[in-house]
Amino acid sequence: MNQKNSLGLNKCFLDLDDPFELFEKWFNEAKKKEINDPNALALGTASKDGIPSVRMVLLKGFDRNGFVFYTNLNSQKGKEIKVNPNATMCFHWKSLLRQIRIVGTLIQVHDKIADEYYNSRAYESRIGAWASHQSKTLNNREELLKSIENFQKKFRDKNNVPRPTHWSGWNLKPSSIEFWLDGDNRIHERLKYTYKNNEWFKCLLSP
Repeated sequence: MNQKNSLGLNKCFLDLDDPFELFEKWFNEAKKKEINDPNALALGTASKDGIPSVRMVLLKGFDRNGFVFYTNLNSQKGKEIKVNPNATMCFHWKSLLRQIRIVGTLIQVHDKIADEYYNSRAYESRIGAWASHQSKTLNNREELLKSIENFQKKFRDKNNVPRPTHWSGWNLKPSSIEFWLDGDNRIHERLKYTYKNNEWFKCLLSP
């Protein structure tokens, strides 16, 4: 018989007042069991008119200030974030039968942090940040390949490729974090943390 926590949930939910602690434990388990990209998440943003869009991005860092990913600031999501910083993230780990949903507000990371991450990337990825006009229409694939070639010629020193000003990171500062575990007959288990008055509160949600 499975052990339960104090709320009657599966023991994997533990008994933690801090959702970041629980996220870290679940994320570490996912890194051991998820075959590909355990840091992949669905990022939902919306235009100023409220039209939503979603795409997969990779989590590149997290702490108690939030969850960080990187992108071209002139991409569709970059433009949407500038006019509507409210966003949501969803992690889905099939290997664990778990999800985590995060809602919050996006804030651009400091240049120093963006520089440090950018410089840790492979040379080809740094060149790609220059060469790709993300989300813009391409006349043909050759146009992109030519742009890559041109920037490779411009930045021949693989140790000295500056970060383009249009490429940086966003930090999602959460207002709520929900942990979800698959249950038999769709009787799932859900635990939601909500941030109010500088404190996290948790409650159960019906499946």
